[in-house]
Order: sequence, then C-alpha cells, then structure tokens
Amino acid sequence: MRVLFVGINPSVRSAEIGHHFAGRGNRFWRLLHDAGLVPELLDFADDVRLPEWGFGLTNVVARPTPSMADLTPGEFRAGAARLRRRVARLRPAVVAMVGVTVYRALFPEAKGAVPLGEVVGELAGADVVVVPNPSGRNAHYSYAAMRDAYARLAEVTRPTRRTSSGGRTRR
Repeated sequence: MRVLFVGINPSVRSAEIGHHFAGRGNRFWRLLHDAGLVPELLDFADDVRLPEWGFGLTNVVARPTPSMADLTPGEFRAGAARLRRRVARLRPAVVAMVGVTVYRALFPEAKGAVPLGEVVGELAGADVVVVPNPSGRNAHYSYAAMRDAYARLAEVTRPTRRTSSGGRTRR
C-alpha cells in the first residue's frame, strides 16, 4: 500500500450509502484526479477501486456523526490505538491525514502551522503527510490550495525502486 488515507469519522451520508467521502460537496475524488494521484476521475462509488493505485481508506472513529464535535475524547483515544495497529499491520508507505484536525487529534504534541503535503512525522513506521479536509464545509483552503497539497502528496508517494546498494530511488 502506497497511501492509507485517514479521516476523522464517516459523515452520515457516507454511512447511509456505504462509501467514503460521499458528501455532496466533498472534493476528495476530484482532488485525487486533479493532483495526479489517480489517472481518471472517480466518485464515491469507486472507493473500492483505490487499491488499484495502492491506496486505502479508513477513519479514526467508525461511528458516523453530523459533526466531529459529536465524538468523545474516549472515542478518539480508542480509535488512535486501533489506527496504530492497522498501520502496523498494513504497512503503508505513507499515512495521509485528511485534515489538520485529524492530525492534531492524533498528534496533540504538534504545535504551530502544519505544512500540507509534506512529511511531518511517523506513525507505526509510516511517514505521515497532512492534506486538507476536502469537505465542502472546509472554508480554510481554496480548491487550488487543496489541489497543491494533494499534488505534493503525489510527489511524496511516487513509487520507488530499490537500488543495488539497497537504497531507494524514485522511478
């Protein structure tokens, strides 16, 4: 797995229809294409195809809510422990935190501005990259700024190959 995308929790709509990032204003699928992460424009019903490109999707908390404010600190703690176990088991190269909020919930010790689309840490052996939450409710970033962060993620996650000396190089 190249990238495991991690959201906070499913929206009510996503839970109702059984697909990730299914909110009407959610830009996740367009961002994946526009940033060069996938070669074709997908929609929420295509979430099952993401492994074709080495991607997976999960959430810190499985319970759907209208807002993350409806989640408890205990749910976050339990979800963080499950996520660490999942990352250790799946061994993705990169864990992409979908939103600064999910990153801060999992790394409360992180202070200051979060550089989007760049490696900012490590989780169970995987590099951690933060990308903006693509929800239509997110007014903090323009679409262009979101696309740029997802494009930087695409660069960070380009497939690599082993050299004869055991090092890694980009293809």
